[in-house]
Amino acid sequence: MSDRTIMAWGEIPVTDMDKAVAFYNDVFGYQMKIDNSGPNPMAVLGSLENVAGAHLYPGKPAADGGNTIHLAIEDALENGMERVKQAGGEVLSPPIDVPDGRFFCAKDLDGNSIGLFEATA
Repeated sequence: MSDRTIMAWGEIPVTDMDKAVAFYNDVFGYQMKIDNSGPNPMAVLGSLENVAGAHLYPGKPAADGGNTIHLAIEDALENGMERVKQAGGEVLSPPIDVPDGRFFCAKDLDGNSIGLFEATA
């Protein structure tokens, strides 16, 4: 097995770019802006400094939420749960412990399945 990065890039389809950017900025503390320089508008999650990246783009989300992308948060998971609710998303699970930390499952404004991950200190 290789020690290379597993995920190269992730894309999250959204129906309203402005609302989606506001949701992810509110929940994760990003400072995303919509970039219209390419063939489709996009908004990069986090920063370009990350090992693997992801962005929002105009598209139709999967009816059942599709794949789940797990995004790291910098503070306590419970704070992230509250931010998801306040931003209009839906918390789907309680915190789940894994060897490297804990996470919970949620849905964004378009019903996309996302996970919020808190790494062990």
